[in-house]
Parts: sequence; C-alpha cells; structure tokens
Amino acid sequence: MGFDIERFVGTVNEGLLCCVCRDVLEDPLQAPCEHAYCSTCIHGWLVHDRICPEDRQPLNITQLRPLFRYMKNDLDRLQIRCINAQHGCTVVCELENISKHERECGFVTVCCPNMGCSTIVERRNLDVHLNICDFRCKECPRGCGMQILNHDDAEHNCIAELRTEVELLRAEMICKLEDQRREMESRLDSQRRHMVQREGLLQTEVDDLKGQVTRIMQEMRSLMEMERQRRQDLERAELEKRELVELIKGIPREGSESIKSVTCSRCKRSERITII
Repeated sequence: MGFDIERFVGTVNEGLLCCVCRDVLEDPLQAPCEHAYCSTCIHGWLVHDRICPEDRQPLNITQLRPLFRYMKNDLDRLQIRCINAQHGCTVVCELENISKHERECGFVTVCCPNMGCSTIVERRNLDVHLNICDFRCKECPRGCGMQILNHDDAEHNCIAELRTEVELLRAEMICKLEDQRREMESRLDSQRRHMVQREGLLQTEVDDLKGQVTRIMQEMRSLMEMERQRRQDLERAELEKRELVELIKGIPREGSESIKSVTCSRCKRSERITII
C-alpha cells in the first residue's frame, strides 16, 4: 500500500499515484507502458491478473523496472506529515526522509523494555517512566552482582540466586559440550565414510594396475619367444647359406663330372649326386 494522500502538503501529481491503490507511490515500480505502482500492490495484482491494471496490456513481473529518475526525484521531494501527527508531532519533511524521522519520532508509542511491565508510553516519555517503573532492575546492594527488581529487594537471597545462576551456567555448558560432541561425531563419521570410499577407489586403481602389469609381462614373454624363434631361424638360414657356398665351391669345371655325397642339414639324410 502507498502513502495516504491526505498526509501530503500541497498538490500531488497524478503520475505519482499508484494505479492500484490510488495512494502516493511507495517503493515504486514501472511497467513498459510507463504506468507506476507500489511494489506491494503490483506484486499482489499480478498473482491473479497478468495485465496492467490501468490500460489492460499484457504484463508480468520480469517486465517491471525502477521508476524514471525524474519521477523518482519529484516523488522524493514531496512534503509529507509525520504519521504521528494525530499524537501531536508537527514535523513535515521530504518523503525520502520520512522513514528516518518516524524511526526516531518522540511521539511514537513504545513498550517498556523492563521484563514484566506492560506499560506503553510515547518514546519522549520513556526515560521518565523507566525511573519510576516498578519492574526496573538494579544491582544487588549486598554485592553479589545480580540484577534484582525493586520490589524483590527484601526477598532476594544472594547465595540461593548465585547457586541458581551457577546451575544454569552448568546446564548451559553441558548442553554446549553435548552439541560439540555430536558435531565432532558427525564430522568423524563423515571422514570415515570418505576414507572408506577413498580406500575402495584406491583398491580399484591397484587392481587395474596389477592387471596392466600382468598383460605387459605376458606381452614381453611373447615378444621374447618370438625373438628367440627369429634368432633360431636366422642361425638356420646362415648355416644353410654356408653349406650352399661350400657346395658351389666344390662344383668342378665344365666337361668333368664327379660323384659326391651330400648330407641334408635338416633331415640328416645322405645322398650321392653326380656333378658334371
């Protein structure tokens, strides 16, 4: 809701009135169609209707923007009476300063801060009331340091009150220690769960590494076996090469023939051949 127009001194421009409540704008927002509303009013309106209340054009919350600067300046400069004028306050100030004044206004009614007292007085008279309030507290004159009510002075027992205070402090400390213990247990449980999860992940990684090492060892053994076989084949080929060279060297010249015994290096069988 906006500010009651009757509180303002002088004429208020029509453009500074809320299109919903028709009061002077409070926390103003503006639509793309340039109509302005109180923030509370337009949010409540858009819950049920997604249109501008003035020209019925489509409207949603995301389209609302702050008031134009020149309009906001005009709004802030309006002269308004204090809301406590009916109680005797005569202050008239600019709208932008009214909230600060009303928080400090001496004519606003406040409750007595003393526990048990239900008296309501104007702020300007609060100090006078506190000096005579039956529920005002004072420090124990016997030196225990406790705050006591005026009418409880005769019934006040320093030892009993201090014992009660100690018990309250003890109970409070026990509660705090219990809370800290539960918090520490919760943290330890969380850390244990984290460590178990971490241990599982590490064990999985170790198993994977073991599998990789096993595969690499198998591949190395296969490669070594292949290399051994390759060397044997090379040695065998080299031997056959030497035998062929020796055989070629032993071939006689043209026109001559001879019979020679040849032994196969693989099967070890001997054959007699005629060389021409």
